[in-house]
Amino acid sequence: MVSIPKDVSALLKAWNSGDTDAQDELMQLVYDELRRLARNYLRRERADHTLQPTALVHEAYLRLVDQKDVDWHNRAHFFGIAALMMRRILVNYAKGREAAKRGGDAERLSLTAVDRLAGRQELDLIALDDALKRLSEIDPQQSRIVELRYFGGLTIEEIAEVAGISVSTVKREWSAAKAYLRREVSHE
Repeated sequence: MVSIPKDVSALLKAWNSGDTDAQDELMQLVYDELRRLARNYLRRERADHTLQPTALVHEAYLRLVDQKDVDWHNRAHFFGIAALMMRRILVNYAKGREAAKRGGDAERLSLTAVDRLAGRQELDLIALDDALKRLSEIDPQQSRIVELRYFGGLTIEEIAEVAGISVSTVKREWSAAKAYLRREVSHE
């Protein structure tokens, strides 16, 4: 993850306190990193995808602004939530496209980390989302680690900080989650 100034945490605390200027300043600080995340997501999409990184960032930002009850802890927490928002937007987009095609091909997302798990070039984003939902019912912590690691682009150390668990626990849970996803995705 690109290094973001530590001011992000201070701005998040000010935003929590209702400072709308802090919210605007925060967006200026994190915009480039959010665009990088969006570009990474969309790079894994099919070549003719119509959603652009800027649109994905703006949609995610609108959803982030609407989060009234979030107690922003730090920059890693912020980017984890932002990544989750982007994932949900892409899944909704994929479901809308699939519905529009009346059951035709679902959106395809090449997921580098999960590709290796499933041994395939492309993975159905909806199938991955469904597998993550099932994982969250079985083990919410593993599901959250996958979201933060893959979708949020956080390091193992950042995940440990956000989740309040040890680095070794994150590594162990990440390995278990990958095995679960490999099994689930290969069945679909």
